[in-house]
Amino acid sequence: MNMPLESTELAFQFSLANGVETGVETHKVFNQAEPCIGHNAFTGDVALRELVERHAPWSIPHATAVGALAGDEQVQDLARLANEHNPQLRTHDRFGNRLDWVEFHPAWHQLMSLAFAHGVPGLAWTTSEGSGHFARAVLSYLWNQVENGTGCPTGMAYAACAGFEGRPEFAQWREKTLSGKYDPRRVPLSQKTGAVIGYAMTEKQGGSDLRQTQTTATFVGTEKNGVQVYSITGHKWFFSVPTSDGFYTLAQTKSGVSCLFVPRFLPDGSANRVAVQRLKDKCGNRSNASSEVEFNRTWAMLVGEEGRGIREILSHAHLTRLDFAVGSAGLMRQALTLAIGHASTRDGFGRRMADLPMQTNVLADLALESEAAMLSAMRVARATDGMATNERERLLARVATPVVKYWNCQRATYFVYEALQVHGGNGFIMENPIARLYREAPLNSIWEGTTNMMCMDVVRALGREKGSLEVFLDEVSVPQSVGNVAHAKFIASLRDDLGTGAIDEGNARALVTRMALALQASEMCKHSDGAIAQRFIESRLGGRHAGVMGTLAAGADLRGIVSRAEVAAVRQAA
Repeated sequence: MNMPLESTELAFQFSLANGVETGVETHKVFNQAEPCIGHNAFTGDVALRELVERHAPWSIPHATAVGALAGDEQVQDLARLANEHNPQLRTHDRFGNRLDWVEFHPAWHQLMSLAFAHGVPGLAWTTSEGSGHFARAVLSYLWNQVENGTGCPTGMAYAACAGFEGRPEFAQWREKTLSGKYDPRRVPLSQKTGAVIGYAMTEKQGGSDLRQTQTTATFVGTEKNGVQVYSITGHKWFFSVPTSDGFYTLAQTKSGVSCLFVPRFLPDGSANRVAVQRLKDKCGNRSNASSEVEFNRTWAMLVGEEGRGIREILSHAHLTRLDFAVGSAGLMRQALTLAIGHASTRDGFGRRMADLPMQTNVLADLALESEAAMLSAMRVARATDGMATNERERLLARVATPVVKYWNCQRATYFVYEALQVHGGNGFIMENPIARLYREAPLNSIWEGTTNMMCMDVVRALGREKGSLEVFLDEVSVPQSVGNVAHAKFIASLRDDLGTGAIDEGNARALVTRMALALQASEMCKHSDGAIAQRFIESRLGGRHAGVMGTLAAGADLRGIVSRAEVAAVRQAA
């Protein structure tokens, strides 16, 4: 007599009868995009490569080496790990002694070692070539296609050297910062092979208004080497990379707000009073630690003149603002590479996604935006190279730096949002690097001056720097044979509005936006393919663009714009 079978046994016999293995396979994976690996972000970037060949051919080996890291599968995994495993604050050791230290995942340290070894923080200061700031900006642009959190300490080290330069008391700090040898150990500077530098400026009540600094500093005395020593007491609201070996900060002295430098260790080798209170739980930039800190009779050295601290820090801020403009352009370029890679290796509606007319339009529009962002940032870097010797370049850098910092950082968030849409739902999953970029994108518009701060700074520069208006307008004007009617009309209107001499703060955003577009258009005319430059002008300056990606006038040339922006590995995968 046959007995009824249990349901599990029936399922097992069914599996055997149909040739299905146990642990049932329900589907096969196909039509998923290929990983975007194996490319070189420098040699595969036509626009960037041509620019470097023209302005700093000596730096090509440096750029090629860093560009290779962006497409390296193992380095990309380091970026993933550093962002998945957040830094951990250790205020005390197990015996109750204060540590005030942050533990990072090993991937963070590996990335930092790569960045410092490849000259990302220091090339501008270590080269004897005249285009050092431009070449260093290229490395920063490429590094921001590797990992963004480590872009903070590399940028701070770059800016810090401006404060060290020409000051004998900081000679060892400068030497260790530029050594190219990242050293994460918690030991005095004299025992280290390399140094990392941080900044602590903002406070709870002040934000970007550094005049509201409430931290105080009392003069202690002058050491034999001429260093003026102060004792600092106060709280700093944002204290990035709290494991740094030294920190620039601001405090009120008897002469006003002054710039001071706080080493982590005292001259006798004991720990300085730098009490890390907590780490910020940030939206993005997860690999990097940002914190709050208390100074309590903390030992510090005066930098520059007492009472002129804001002016001192602003000399550094020019470089950090440049770095954020460059960094946002690099982040946009990485998002573009990921979007093109996804659309070129995945099918939709019977065709390759990149060949769908509407998707082609979006990718071409992103390509135009990315190239213009890169070119404008690199123009500011070249102007920075000439600041000390060329008055025209100094004036241009003074105005154009906040213009480009504002616009590139402003556009990055929307740009990455559109690049994420190319990925569909897959892009909204944190395993996908585009999701990390989306969380990262707003940050640069906040650090070193928000959108409003940058626009106010442009207005201030135009009002205070004699000749800056004329220099900027001359820079953005191009011969009629290079531009077109739309370009000429746009520049004429901008010239009229700027020439009134009564720029109202309330409409500064609108005005600075037009200045940014004018600078981008002029750089596209000077450095890009002629037809592509015309596309940019017609869409951004000619009133034919709706401000939404993918609204370019249809044309057979759009596919060529996308092809120009592809990196070699993406072409091969396609």
